[in-house]
Amino acid sequence: MHLGKLVLGAAAYTVCTFSLAVVWHVLLFKERYEAFGYFEGEPDFLVGLLTIVLQGVLLSTLFPMLKPTGGSFRRGLKFALVVGAFFWTSHVLAFVAKQEVPDVAAFIWMEAVYLLLQFGLFGLVLGAIHRERKSA
Repeated sequence: MHLGKLVLGAAAYTVCTFSLAVVWHVLLFKERYEAFGYFEGEPDFLVGLLTIVLQGVLLSTLFPMLKPTGGSFRRGLKFALVVGAFFWTSHVLAFVAKQEVPDVAAFIWMEAVYLLLQFGLFGLVLGAIHRERKSA
């Protein structure tokens, strides 16, 4: 495993995910997510950031272990699609299963769009980090 790529991947995931999460959940749609019952009290940004850093390290460690086919961006997007689908089931579907959510369809749709943006961006960046350089 190449440590530099692991660090770059984890940093990219952290920057993309934390920035998008704050903009999406707190700035753009805060009232909507409060109505969904998504927040109980104030969000703990430090714990959220630590969680995202750990996810970035784990995902950036896992990516080189898997060998999806295709060019670097295609490989990054394939990986991100599978990982994003896992996060969607464990985050979104689990949330609506554990508590009563007003307007379940709207919550599922909003989180699906959010995760598609998050993992699509991460997949592209991961593909760029892991693209093979052609020697001159």
